[in-house]
Amino acid sequence: MKVLVTVKRVVDPNVKVRIRSDGSGVELANLKMTMNPFDEIAVEEAVRLKEQGVASEVVVVSVGPAQCQETVRTALAMGADRGVLIEAVAGLEPLSVAKLVREVVKEEQADLVIVGKQAIDDDCNQTGQMLAALLGWPQATFISDLKIQDGRLLLTREIDRGSETLEMTLPAVATTDLRLNEPRYATLPSVMKAKRLPLAVKKAEEFGVDLTPRLEQLRVEEPPARAPGVRVADAAEMASKLHSVLGSD
Repeated sequence: MKVLVTVKRVVDPNVKVRIRSDGSGVELANLKMTMNPFDEIAVEEAVRLKEQGVASEVVVVSVGPAQCQETVRTALAMGADRGVLIEAVAGLEPLSVAKLVREVVKEEQADLVIVGKQAIDDDCNQTGQMLAALLGWPQATFISDLKIQDGRLLLTREIDRGSETLEMTLPAVATTDLRLNEPRYATLPSVMKAKRLPLAVKKAEEFGVDLTPRLEQLRVEEPPARAPGVRVADAAEMASKLHSVLGSD
């Protein structure tokens, strides 16, 4: 079974971002970049499937500028076998990314695609679902457990009421939640070895996919500052203030 995993290059989650003065987006100059945390979980799960003897090969795919090679190499250092970078302008919409990944899935004849449920930069939570729709494959989102039995997937996913377990046929698409696993740290020998592993670089134009933007970003703003708390003397005063804020209803 071949597993394909998507990875995205994002700003390190420990870095505080700033909005550009013109409100056109986030200032990215000289910021530390890393692999999207949910994608790290996806890579870890795929590598574990290979270590269990369930998966025969793990292929990592990234869509973005040339700097994304570093992100793919990180996934290779974690245990993936091969990497594919589709060079494209940064900030492609989820639908465009899904279309490009679909072509790689077909080319690689993957049996299972694991996608981080969302990227921490745009928080869209759309690429995995769109990819499944474009492929016409079954999908499970926000998975917290994954098992393969008799050629079928047993997936536990997070829902509002708790969790549910689904049984699915392959090929399929799954998106990862935080509870799925704890990603490993790539060791220095693994990082050095990853530099010699195959990484194919392709241009987005080669796939003949329509990447025309369908959305227009008008402005990016900081969230409003949180109002300071108010100390009250007793429960009666608190009830009075709540009544004045919420109204008589």
